Amino acid sequence: MDEITLEAFGKINLSLDVLHKRADGYHELNTIMQQIDLKDTITLKELEEGIKIECNEKEVPLDSTNLVYKAWEKMKEKTGINRGIHIIIDKKIPIASGLAGGSANGAAVLKGLNILWNLNLSDEDLRDIGLEIGADVPFCIMGGTAHAKGIGEKLTKLKPFSNKMVLLANVGIPISTAYVYENLNLRAINNRIDIDKIVHYIEEDNLTKLAENMANVMESVVIKEHSIIDEIKKDMIKYGALGSIMSGSGPTVFGLFDDEDKLYRCKNELEKKICKVFVAKTI
Repeated sequence: MDEITLEAFGKINLSLDVLHKRADGYHELNTIMQQIDLKDTITLKELEEGIKIECNEKEVPLDSTNLVYKAWEKMKEKTGINRGIHIIIDKKIPIASGLAGGSANGAAVLKGLNILWNLNLSDEDLRDIGLEIGADVPFCIMGGTAHAKGIGEKLTKLKPFSNKMVLLANVGIPISTAYVYENLNLRAINNRIDIDKIVHYIEEDNLTKLAENMANVMESVVIKEHSIIDEIKKDMIKYGALGSIMSGSGPTVFGLFDDEDKLYRCKNELEKKICKVFVAKTI
């Protein structure tokens, strides 16, 4: 085999709490990550040497700053194999959107090289390598539904919360994750998110209660700068979402629905304000 194509699925945070800044400069998280079927497609073709990256989205970097490049470099370093690769990214997940598109792409390259190079690495091995590339990469390798702690690498797989209707609205504002962390006032957070309650509702498959209790502490920074995030959340609820929050560090807002007609009505209304509105389902 000298070519392989893989799906790289995005993710949302069903809730996200930031507990404290660690001694190593990273922040300690407590979050529920959920894979969704909005995806990029990654094709890998073997080359004799070097790397070539192509993408249908012109804003995607094609150099060493891209996580697919880092994934290839890291796999060479870990295995001692020095083969080239041609990576073709068919991008559908918005860039810098809080949906882990770049991490999903990096994870897909790790999985693909594991197959192309006949490495027989376990998922745990791939997650360990992925963590050296980005905090969300281990989850993108695991997939499904997971409770994540640490910087996102301490993963506990949860009962699947699949086939739930999700509406995603991306306002196209580039949000720097580093900026959000730097401006997050942790001392001002009095009421911590009850992540255990969210886990309980997942185990019960209780969409309504889960949606009503979702929260994301990063919203406090982003909404202060971009009030449209709060407007979209309110519109989601107005047009039938059971609950709506921002995913990750934003700027994508998502709503969970139990009624397809309401979801598409909401989509139609939001498209009057913004151009990037997507229908998805949880995996």
